[in-house]
Amino acid sequence: MIRKSFKRLLVMQIIMLQVGWYAGGVYAEAPTENLMVEATGAWLQAVGEGSMESISPSLSKKARVWVEGQTRFNDNFNHWYQGMVRTAVGYSLSDRATIWAGYTWLPTQNLKFGTQHNGPYVAQQDVWPAFRYVLPTDYGNFMFRTMWETNFGLGQQVRERPRQMIKYTLPIGFDNKLSFITWDEVFVRVNNTDWGGRSGFDQNRGFAGFGWTFNSNVRTELGYMNQYLDDANHRNNYMYHLAMASVFVNF
Repeated sequence: MIRKSFKRLLVMQIIMLQVGWYAGGVYAEAPTENLMVEATGAWLQAVGEGSMESISPSLSKKARVWVEGQTRFNDNFNHWYQGMVRTAVGYSLSDRATIWAGYTWLPTQNLKFGTQHNGPYVAQQDVWPAFRYVLPTDYGNFMFRTMWETNFGLGQQVRERPRQMIKYTLPIGFDNKLSFITWDEVFVRVNNTDWGGRSGFDQNRGFAGFGWTFNSNVRTELGYMNQYLDDANHRNNYMYHLAMASVFVNF
């Protein structure tokens, strides 16, 4: 039964990835030529997740809470351009499956294209449901996360943007404290919006690095993330080479 469920889930992930790659755009200030723009930067992330029972014994052990903060730098690490605050409540359907409902605030101040001057400050907001499934195997652990973002706050129109992540973790020794980690996440725009661009492929994020587990409550991840984006009209591409460091706290 588990094997059949996993096969169905894997087929869904492959379909989502194919749709993302081939549907063919990101909100950005850019020229009209077909260009590839590359830059470097860094993302720093802190995530806390745990049972609501740890907050109050009267709450269900299966009720979950998720809080997350990020800060992001570009222009060769010299320019802060984006922050992120995410919060959600969830419910554990089993020891492997969890459903979530959350909110994200994304303050942003990009550089004007081709200059060292700040562009306009904007603050996108998202509300979203999500489903996460964790699959342990003899060859490492897989995690599948599906989110459906409703993006608003930048204009009168609302953008629908599903995103799909597949993550693989492989312990490689040292009493299972050290792990190799890789993941990929694809974003797709469902509808056209004036501020968010034409429907189709939005972006892909791919990560490879290592994790270190300090104890059952704290672990870290450090590695390289490649972020590939289309612009609003699917004319220009952006590729960011990013150092990414994360701290995860379980409670």
